[in-house]
Amino acid sequence: MDKIYHFLMLAGIAIYWLLIAGITLRVVLKRRAVSVSLAWLMVIYILPIVGIICYFLFGELNLGRKRAERAKEMFKPFGEWFLNLNDCQAHLPETMGAPIYKIDKLCNHRMGIPALSGNSLSLQNSPNEILHSIIEDIEQAQHNIRMEFYIWHPGGLADAVGSALIQAAKRGVDVKLLLDSAGSPRFFRSHWYKMMRTAGIHVVQALEVSPWRIFLRRLDLRQHRKIIVIDDSIAYTGSMNMVDPAFFKQDSGVGQWVDIMVRITGPTVNVLSAIHCWDWEVETGSRMLPKIPECQLDVNIPQHPIQVVPSGPGMPENLISQVLTLAINQANESVRITTPYFVPSADLLATLKMTAQRGVKVELIIPQKNDSFMVQWASRAFYGELLQAGVIIHEFYGGLLHTKSVVIDRQFCLVGTVNLDMRSLWLNFEVTLAVDDEEFTQQLYWQQENYINQSQAVSDSLWEERSLGHRFLERLFYLFNPLL
Repeated sequence: MDKIYHFLMLAGIAIYWLLIAGITLRVVLKRRAVSVSLAWLMVIYILPIVGIICYFLFGELNLGRKRAERAKEMFKPFGEWFLNLNDCQAHLPETMGAPIYKIDKLCNHRMGIPALSGNSLSLQNSPNEILHSIIEDIEQAQHNIRMEFYIWHPGGLADAVGSALIQAAKRGVDVKLLLDSAGSPRFFRSHWYKMMRTAGIHVVQALEVSPWRIFLRRLDLRQHRKIIVIDDSIAYTGSMNMVDPAFFKQDSGVGQWVDIMVRITGPTVNVLSAIHCWDWEVETGSRMLPKIPECQLDVNIPQHPIQVVPSGPGMPENLISQVLTLAINQANESVRITTPYFVPSADLLATLKMTAQRGVKVELIIPQKNDSFMVQWASRAFYGELLQAGVIIHEFYGGLLHTKSVVIDRQFCLVGTVNLDMRSLWLNFEVTLAVDDEEFTQQLYWQQENYINQSQAVSDSLWEERSLGHRFLERLFYLFNPLL
């Protein structure tokens, strides 16, 4: 019997080290950032069994064979649709300012999506304003409503939106709702799911979470876009999920979530509609393409173009990260950023430091309290070198600041769903807008100013006096920053 136990023990050890060697080889052969590879090797060797399991679950960008084949197959018609936008009269590169012109060239080259002019934007910064505006537009819908969110949390005005969708479906409007499975579990367990389907609303779980899928797809790969398109004439996007903050995560200890949304009319609506259609087809196999926008624009009138920048598996790798870096590098006077989750890549960190060191005023506004313990401590590990480089850091104490925005020189901005962390920049399905509209950018700048008025600046001298325990937690979670 002892010989059997001894044999089994040796066999187990041999299998374990063969598995470790195989995973190590796979990590090394994967082309990705050195910091990410080193972080995974550290996890695998320091946490032997747990590390192996984590790598299988989260280590590789795997959508599943059938899903990957479907995404590849459906790209061609959407790629052609995007390329046709270059012939649309709303694409006016000769009238663009320098920042958007360069971003237009980059996105056009990598994905075929041009910046389009002739849009009208409205910045909405109050939950009541946002949700009531959405309800009013739903009530006016005549043909179709397309929505996708990471989180739909029942309660408060979110229920009023649900009721408006049901009434729209009953009067013959085609309603399609795409919700992330991991982000919206309460919705799918609630009576709203059944009520909507009974009313004829098409409700689909994106990236469905289930025990038999854990080895087919990364569990932390999420559909993080927030898009509403109504009759292909009105669109919304921004940082806000379909929640009423007064009814959402009230016990988390971080206060109410603070968000913005952008209401859009014009050619950009059709691009956002196409992105929703893309996501819908990948999940369902059902193809629908919006019409190409028809625009008659006066080239002598400033048109304030908008570049839509989507990201995620099946789309050009690192595109949003490239757009962000390109935008910051064009700053001459100021860069002001808000993000709830700040765990930057080495490249982004270097860009922020270099921008501050060349005399540009760089400000970072992040929440004082975060709903992610690991992210909160990991983000603070970057404070020291940022402060030393001259970056001004504001910690917002008025709730969980969830707005994702970048304002460059008070003339140009980025706004959307993208956090400044590895998952948003390199993994999740996201969307952001690059906006060349000085009036809108000024509104966003003053909204950021309002956040600063509810913040406390991090003092370089006081930061150096923080406790040894805080320093330990920062450095501990800093080691995992490529994986957060």
